Amino acid sequence: MATARGRIDKRQAILDGAFAVFARQGYAQACVQEIADEAGVAKPTVYNHLTDKATLFRHAIQAAADSVLDQRLAALTPLGEPGPDLLATLEEVGHQLVRLHADERACALRRLLYAELTHFPDILDVVVESGPHRLSQALADRMARLILAGRLHAADPDQAAEHFLALLVGPLEARSRMGTRPLGDAELRDIAHAAARTFLQAFGAEESDGRA
Repeated sequence: MATARGRIDKRQAILDGAFAVFARQGYAQACVQEIADEAGVAKPTVYNHLTDKATLFRHAIQAAADSVLDQRLAALTPLGEPGPDLLATLEEVGHQLVRLHADERACALRRLLYAELTHFPDILDVVVESGPHRLSQALADRMARLILAGRLHAADPDQAAEHFLALLVGPLEARSRMGTRPLGDAELRDIAHAAARTFLQAFGAEESDGRA
């Protein structure tokens, strides 16, 4: 059991090291020895776990995409029990989503995708299925529950989820210049606040205090 655990941990270290090297160097310039050094393992160990550089790249991208997705899905948790102030909950969720979208690992993942897509067209499906598509589906599920509870008046939860994400990601990409300009937390909160208010103006159930 300990041997199996050690093998899993070593494989994860290799994938983490590979992603770090690919993010720094790009696919063409990265070498397996540098990845082994980054992971703290011998070069043959890398090949024992992942047979060649291309396979290593695909698996490193998949692991990074899964990690980013897990964090984003966790950020949706407050929408399960939003409480009486839906605006505040949407702001909180929005702030976590833009913070995660703008973090170093997520930005590196997008840069690698854009840079290597022509050489590895299959990684687009990996990143989409483990990223925007799954996140949008999970958010649509939360939106559907809010619609059923009378908190939103949207007819289509999928559309509501798409609109909320667009209100977050669009301004974030513009202000950060496609991830090349770091944004402070105050600016991220400003994006989340504007997105939540605009979303509720379009989809929120009307209440006497103007909040949903």
